[in-house]
Amino acid sequence: MAATPQKPAAATPRRKVSRHRGEGQWAAGHFTPLNGNEQTKKDDDGLNVRTRIETIYSKRGFDSIDGGDLRGRMRWWGLYTQRKPGIDGGKTAVLEPEELDDEYFMMRVRIDGGALTTQQLRVIGEISQEFARGTADITDRQNVQYHWIRIEDVPTIWERLEGVGLSTVTACGDTPRVMIGSPVAGIAEDEIIDGTPALEEMKRRVLNNKAYSNLPRKFKTAISGSPVLDVVHEINDIAFVGVHHPEHGPGFDLWVGGGLSTNPKLGVRLGAWVPIDEVPDVYEGVLSIFRDYGYRRLRTRARLKFLVADWGAEKFRQVLEDEYLGGRKLIDGPAPEQPVQQWRDHVGVHPQKDGRFYVGFAPRVGRVDGATLTKIAELAEAHGSGRVRTTVEQKMIVLDVEQDRVDSLVEGLEALDLTARPSTFRRGTMACTGIEYCKLAIVETKQRGSQLIDELERRLPEFDEPLTINLNGCPNACARIQVADIGLKGQLVLDGNGEQVEGYQVHLGGALGLEAGFGRKVRGLKVTSQELPDYIERVLRRFLAEREDGERFATWAARASEEALS
Repeated sequence: MAATPQKPAAATPRRKVSRHRGEGQWAAGHFTPLNGNEQTKKDDDGLNVRTRIETIYSKRGFDSIDGGDLRGRMRWWGLYTQRKPGIDGGKTAVLEPEELDDEYFMMRVRIDGGALTTQQLRVIGEISQEFARGTADITDRQNVQYHWIRIEDVPTIWERLEGVGLSTVTACGDTPRVMIGSPVAGIAEDEIIDGTPALEEMKRRVLNNKAYSNLPRKFKTAISGSPVLDVVHEINDIAFVGVHHPEHGPGFDLWVGGGLSTNPKLGVRLGAWVPIDEVPDVYEGVLSIFRDYGYRRLRTRARLKFLVADWGAEKFRQVLEDEYLGGRKLIDGPAPEQPVQQWRDHVGVHPQKDGRFYVGFAPRVGRVDGATLTKIAELAEAHGSGRVRTTVEQKMIVLDVEQDRVDSLVEGLEALDLTARPSTFRRGTMACTGIEYCKLAIVETKQRGSQLIDELERRLPEFDEPLTINLNGCPNACARIQVADIGLKGQLVLDGNGEQVEGYQVHLGGALGLEAGFGRKVRGLKVTSQELPDYIERVLRRFLAEREDGERFATWAARASEEALS
């Protein structure tokens, strides 16, 4: 009998074999770009776009700009397209980038350490008036930002800036951003150590250096030898904080892995004391760890803070010493002492160690204009100063004023609405760029912040407790909402009529310096823009009524009832 034919066995599905790509870390051999941003950087270094801007785009106009350059590489030279006017916040996350783009740019001028000569400040002001419709905002990283910049004018602006020693190089992009420093470095009476020589050497090593022009994301740096902890070191990728070592003298305590945005993390101490002449080597080492081991698979996890969180301080320090410092062990050292003062912005009149004085003053939420900046330069020079500084609190300082010229300078600043004796609200309120120009923003911030200052000064004229109010137009925390006494995250909310309007989620009791920590969120607490003055007045009156002797707002907010905070 013939055998019954058998059906052929079904073919076993072939499994797709793919190489595990991990987190896209170069040090693990994962060089294949895992997202569009990484591909753009691999295709061409962002530093190279300058030549195209100078030779092609500035001559042929906005429509000639390659898309990869427009929304990517041009950031390596401090340029972002700004938001097209008239687009409301509800469309921010809905429209395509090309629908949000205006044919004008924000340009960021990097001011490392906040240090400017009056000549440089005058040029910044003149450029503002000639090319930026008068705009010139002071940022909370000591930079100046222009708006309304045309691509045709960019080469001329660069020439003018570079003629006085300024630049826009890597002011944005996946690069080493501006290096913030104490605005009173080298002059303050109480300074532990002047970090300026280290800052200058760090700049020399990394700016315009293609070894560091393709990082997983931005890299933020801070260095200060001030005992008031004036560079928000806890929220930088790397920070050097002035300390006295009991055996070795003044140097710096090393911190890594801080950052805010939608997943905030405070930096961690590595427990290492770094002498000033070794700071540049350590800086390059940490920067190189980020370049080589940083996560490049997901942009949302590409900041150094995620690597530090996964490794921990001990492993991070070991890799730094063994792989990037040639086996040299860092010296164990002490933590910085807690500052005795809550304000860290250097506003007011203060003695310098050379017998002269510096005068810090407060613009409104960092908003100035080109004409005002040129007048500040003239005023400083008329009172014997050739140097000014910007701060990380959107403030400015005139240095080197003789005692008999201080009162006249203060009066001159007052005439420009730049007070050296501000109210708590003028002094403590910051705001990001907001929907006026930013493509990520959902609500207005600068004008809202200025109006809020006026309203709170009118309602609470006697309030003189240190207080920070930070307004942000979106969740990305450029204005540091999580570490403010009152942090306001812009979003659309429902008003009493059920209509969608501009408003804020509220964070309460955040802090840096004294007892660093993130603000508390009360469930469901959202405030419309119109309700904001009423809400803040109500909370501050409750604070005054309920606080214990000497209690700070942040401490009270941490223990207050939800009812008191609502």
